Amino acid sequence: MDLKITTLGGKDAGKVKLSEEIFGLDPREDILQRVVRWQLAKKQQGTHKTKGRAEIARTGAKMYKQKGTGRARHHSARAPQFRGGGKAHGPVVRSHEHDLPKKVRALGLKHALSAKAKSASLIIIDELKLTEAKTKALIANFATLGLSNALVIGGAELDKNFKLAATNIPNIDVLPIQGINVYDILRRGTLVLSKAAVEALEERFK
Repeated sequence: MDLKITTLGGKDAGKVKLSEEIFGLDPREDILQRVVRWQLAKKQQGTHKTKGRAEIARTGAKMYKQKGTGRARHHSARAPQFRGGGKAHGPVVRSHEHDLPKKVRALGLKHALSAKAKSASLIIIDELKLTEAKTKALIANFATLGLSNALVIGGAELDKNFKLAATNIPNIDVLPIQGINVYDILRRGTLVLSKAAVEALEERFK
């Protein structure tokens, strides 16, 4: 698969041959769903907590005598049915993580990349570098390329000026190649890869 390379200014900078094994697969929604679900579950804090009846600071004395009142038989006011009592079966602090095989995770990334390539939402840029950290100039460059909602993936190290300039642009995410993931690829409309990022991906899946 051949794809043209452009500069940040929108000029032609040649072509690059993309691996069919990474960018030419037929995307499967079930694989993508599994990986996104795994990512979001791992991201979830799990710090939600309510107090059970054993944790409520309230008297544990019997409310009234067992017989002779004509009322229901109750004991502690900490019971869940009473106002101010403990929560029955409430959430507890726990991890929401679950396992997903490494092969499925790797396959999910390939399918996400292939989905962007198939929908013509993949742009290759030769270098993600700026001489000055000017957000206004970068917004103009993105407008030339038609980018308003995109994930930009650079090489192992991002250019400092480019990263600073892109920080305040809404709906634009910038990550080094180590941070590439299925969820971020799918949540943005366009995927922008630097030439170095393409090389790193092909090396990774060799």
